[in-house]
Amino acid sequence: MDTLATTRMSSKGQVVIPETVRRQLNLKEGTQFIVVGTNDVVILKTIVPPGVDEFEAILEKAREQARQAGLTQADISKAIAKARSGK
Repeated sequence: MDTLATTRMSSKGQVVIPETVRRQLNLKEGTQFIVVGTNDVVILKTIVPPGVDEFEAILEKAREQARQAGLTQADISKAIAKARSGK
């Protein structure tokens, strides 16, 4: 069941998520959100890191796409070195 509640933004731009919503969604201190704003709508979406199995599937998909693109380990090492040097 959806919970409706109201809140206000402080002078520092802070918004308190009402306790009823925090409890319903099991939100804890330190929970991170993506914030999307468009027109008069603000959406907060929790960031949930992938589980180990999901992460391994993502990694395998990235490796397959790299193989299909013809990337070599040397290409990847070069790209990492370039990104780290800021060039």
